[in-house]
Amino acid sequence: MRIAVLQRDPIMRQSIEQVLLKAGHICMLYDDGLAMSKALARSTADLLVLDWLGTRLSGTEVLRSVRGGGGDPLPVMFASLDTSEESMVRAFVSGADDYIGLPLRAAEFRERIAALLRRAYPERSSAAGFEVGPYHFDNRRQLVLLRGEPVTLSSTQYRLAALFFSNIGRVMSRDHIFAMVWGREFRELTRTIDSHVSRLRLLLEIEPQNEFRLQPVYKSGYRLLHLRQEESVERSVDQAQKQAA
Repeated sequence: MRIAVLQRDPIMRQSIEQVLLKAGHICMLYDDGLAMSKALARSTADLLVLDWLGTRLSGTEVLRSVRGGGGDPLPVMFASLDTSEESMVRAFVSGADDYIGLPLRAAEFRERIAALLRRAYPERSSAAGFEVGPYHFDNRRQLVLLRGEPVTLSSTQYRLAALFFSNIGRVMSRDHIFAMVWGREFRELTRTIDSHVSRLRLLLEIEPQNEFRLQPVYKSGYRLLHLRQEESVERSVDQAQKQAA
């Protein structure tokens, strides 16, 4: 998973990074709340770890910015030297999902992060695989079945497909895609992602007859839509509007 960390103290920031890297996550590190907020406006992360205090913007201000933007409901943990009850309560009232004191107890921190990610992304928590619509993902064999028929994918194509189908409805920024699929940060403008997405759309027949649409998002990346879910949401909104009228 891709985790963004705001922590002013360099020693604590390094200890957080070490635990997350050992757990197999990719880290984006910030010592400045404003820089983090600007980065999150053009990129995406799977989870935030915030300091209570911060330079230019505090952790709570970053949290309010994220929650107020109407985007994905990211899981958020505070990791702070401030362990007062008042600060913890304020963090939870602001929308935090968890709060842990510093210095870290590494094992506890690792498992709390894992628990937050399992709740937020249940499809990705299954080692065996997952099923959505007419698609079945077998993680052990890196195989996709479409209506029971196997689709031949390279390991890169499988990682890309699994990323999209386990994040249905989420905007996935290009640097997020690059980091999660190719294992490094997106540093330059290339057609690599576009060409892989185009090929994947053809191989998996990501089309309305198979319930999905993979759409580009201007100046950001891509989003996979489940058309049946979208239609269900639209019907619910229409019914609510009629009842209100």
